[in-house]
Amino acid sequence: MNLFKKITGLFFFVFVLVTASIQAQTKKGDVLIKNGTVITITDGTLENTDVLVKNGKIDRIGKNLKAPRGAEEVNATGMFVMPGIIDAHSHIAGTSINEGTSQVTAEVSMEDVVNPIDVSIYRALAGGVTSIHLMHGSANVIGGQNETLKLRWGTTDPDDLRFEGAPRTIKFALGENPTRGARRRGIQPQSRMGVEAMLRNTFNDALKYKKAWEDYRANRSSNKVAPEYSLRMETMVDILEGEILVHCHSYRADEIYMLMKVFSDFGIERLTFQHANEAYKVAPELAEFGASASVFSDWWAYKLEVYYSTAYNAAILTKNGVTTSINSDSGELIRHLFHEAAKTQKYGDLSDNEALALITLNPAKQLGIDNRVGSLEKGKDGDIAIFDKHPLSIYAIPQMTFVDGVKYFDINTDKADQRIYIDPESSISDVQIFHAENQHRCMEGADIVNLYDLLNSNEE
Repeated sequence: MNLFKKITGLFFFVFVLVTASIQAQTKKGDVLIKNGTVITITDGTLENTDVLVKNGKIDRIGKNLKAPRGAEEVNATGMFVMPGIIDAHSHIAGTSINEGTSQVTAEVSMEDVVNPIDVSIYRALAGGVTSIHLMHGSANVIGGQNETLKLRWGTTDPDDLRFEGAPRTIKFALGENPTRGARRRGIQPQSRMGVEAMLRNTFNDALKYKKAWEDYRANRSSNKVAPEYSLRMETMVDILEGEILVHCHSYRADEIYMLMKVFSDFGIERLTFQHANEAYKVAPELAEFGASASVFSDWWAYKLEVYYSTAYNAAILTKNGVTTSINSDSGELIRHLFHEAAKTQKYGDLSDNEALALITLNPAKQLGIDNRVGSLEKGKDGDIAIFDKHPLSIYAIPQMTFVDGVKYFDINTDKADQRIYIDPESSISDVQIFHAENQHRCMEGADIVNLYDLLNSNEE
């Protein structure tokens, strides 16, 4: 037993050293942003105010602050300083999106496929984005685990992008994506009612798995053989115990309501619905459950189950007390999420603060990182975006973006070509402002439904 304790202690010591080493490699900056209009989100808007970041953390917010020796100083006179934008649903920086061979793949994780050299990271920074939720796709009912990232552009090490200490999350999916894909691949379930049955059966299997291991550990002296280890079931147990936050692809109100009933039956409290185009129909129920919604501002009608949508969705949810965010699900839209947030002022008359919270504090809450980011407060991370005009103005252009006090984007001084690896022999690619390949990577790597199949389906 003493030998076991020594070995365990040694492993723990090595783990601490490795963790500390990884964290020590992450750059932290010192910067003083002077005389800007500071949009804090949680403490109003402060005119002619300074923000001091020391060692990656916001040290002070006030007037006439002095820069410590060696700190970068930015003159933000006439500019707007806000928290870095957070995208709660993204597929950039991932080399693979779906593991669609089974309707339950909780054992896989996006942490294994982080791509630090994806130039979309830099483009997102150019839109004021500092953190993203790299999600598994929606090809199956219970997909893989997601990864929360900080956009520290310029590294070739995936570990440098990981948001240290962010809660674990996982992707679920309802509706056409998992069911139609299942019919193509010949797996179950293939109907909406079958999805609910699979969810309940999988959670019941996890409870049996948990009970088997509890019984084994309680009776080690009986020389019983240990139950078979399953990473899939271990993950499902962690969901049941609240250690993993669920983010679920969804559109229709009936299915949104169904999943809340399933989670209530199994005592799962943390739930964010992604897309959730019909969430406005069940807004009071979402608020009562405590569920969140991460929605598009005005994307719909690209398939049958998203026809009953409205641009007032985010505003209705917000007014009903639902923690709501606006996401991109796009390598293009991510560059101007501040414009997407502004649409809620035309469709719903949200205040400046309510609209900006949709892309800062609210997605931070949904990802469980609001103690670190999402607002400008003393002690929080120095993740900051600076705009030349109010970020909700159609004319606003991001000027600088900081992560942990380190500047990763500067519109005036950055090189024209920001790729990490450049092949001088490569031909010039066809560049479009809007390209379909940047959209909806949710079904990448799976059998994507084409329009002909959609129009000729008898499912609806």
